[in-house]
Amino acid sequence: MQEKNVFIFILTIMLTPNLQGADETAPDGASLILEPTRFISEHSSRFNGQRVDYTATAGETYIRDLEGEPKATLFTFAYTKNNLAENELRPVTFIWNGGPGSASTWLHMGSYGPKRVVVPSDAQHAGLPPYPIEEAPETILDVTDLVFIDPVGTGFSRALGDYEGKDFWGLDEDAQSMANFITTWITENGRWNSPKFLLGESFGTTRAAAVARILEEDLSVSLNGIVFISQALDYQGSTPYVRDNLISFITYVPTMAATALYHGRVEPAPESQAVFLQQAREFAINEYLPALFRGNTIDREEYLAVRNRLSYFTGLSTDYVDRANLRVQGNRFTKELLRDEGTTVGRLDSRYTEDEIDDLAAQASRDAASDAISGAYKASLMSYMRTDLGVNWSRQYLSPADPDLNRNWRWRRVPDGSSWEPAYVNTAHDLATALRINPALKVMVASGYFDMVTPFFDAEYTLNRHGILANQMQYTYYQGGHMMYVNEPSRLELLADTRRFIETQTAN
Repeated sequence: MQEKNVFIFILTIMLTPNLQGADETAPDGASLILEPTRFISEHSSRFNGQRVDYTATAGETYIRDLEGEPKATLFTFAYTKNNLAENELRPVTFIWNGGPGSASTWLHMGSYGPKRVVVPSDAQHAGLPPYPIEEAPETILDVTDLVFIDPVGTGFSRALGDYEGKDFWGLDEDAQSMANFITTWITENGRWNSPKFLLGESFGTTRAAAVARILEEDLSVSLNGIVFISQALDYQGSTPYVRDNLISFITYVPTMAATALYHGRVEPAPESQAVFLQQAREFAINEYLPALFRGNTIDREEYLAVRNRLSYFTGLSTDYVDRANLRVQGNRFTKELLRDEGTTVGRLDSRYTEDEIDDLAAQASRDAASDAISGAYKASLMSYMRTDLGVNWSRQYLSPADPDLNRNWRWRRVPDGSSWEPAYVNTAHDLATALRINPALKVMVASGYFDMVTPFFDAEYTLNRHGILANQMQYTYYQGGHMMYVNEPSRLELLADTRRFIETQTAN
């Protein structure tokens, strides 16, 4: 059924597209912060078979310092249901992507938004524009309001006044700004007593764990649930390019096995994917890890047994495994698996393949999955903003992010000048704290079997450690990669699983 759109343009004052965001100069030379710009439109459509009349607010929200002065504007796409029943406390889900430095484009246009871009489900290139943009009746607007957030330095979000982007570009700085945004939004919209969920993808899960700790511990904001899409809390298990990192050799084995099986490189073929991947898990823990730990003290018989099994699960030759001294790095695997065909497999989604220029390189220079779909996602969002949401603004939408963001990003969690021994990024302890403060809080962990960036076995390894309680975790798996929703059956399953999770966590 055709969606009805009614645009209400509330453009308080059009702002200039510079890094100071809503900054202008007052007659006395002082900085002048203008009112937030918002584009509001009314819509009606069906989600999960239920008619929902809703307001789409694409606009700025200011976060402020303790003196009440705006320090940053965060641009969001908020979808809120109209005509609520008396005393209805509707859930609200805050959604962001990762990076760091990613706008919310992927989750917005790929899975959870009310409309979506359609790209091939079978890991083929999205081709040339125009790209189909269709209604997404399977999304979860029937059970929760949705707020898609672009962090500072992405999308239309900017630092304000005397603040700079780098004041928000860091692991803790970013989490604090997002927590501040959430408390600001629920205050301005009267939603303090609504059920609240966080939903993040990739680095967005790193952020979600840190934000959850801040909300629960520092701001007394209780959450109902967290959804991790492609978990990345403890980076040791997703850092395959460090040769001495034994953990990543282990965590990548099941994903390499899934990839080899998908591309027909496992001989003999196993009876089923599920059985094969469970065998890969068990091999990684019970045989491969002890062998790596023994180093050069391993005896020849055990070495050969492990080498042959690793060759079987990864689809790589025993000669390659020998030359790697049993240490098959995930970043090199993507180049090696189909080297004889002159193609590489994707990192974000290893179902994708690409013919790179240099067939002799040790690892891929590009990502086949990203190259296949990025243009379609960007084009669809920019078109949807203009045609459906009425966003007609001269400010540049940063996707990719501000080029200064990555070079200024701060991973340290201690003050400059203090002693600190570098360590892998890890916000699993933040999650553990939030879960202990709020024992009713649950986490849904969604993983794609073909994700070579944040492998699914790493999610299991990480979340079974660090003082995290098993009864607060729920795991779901999909036949896709990092953005598993690119695969259409996986998109439908992910939305159904998320809906059930929200309904369970809001049941009286």
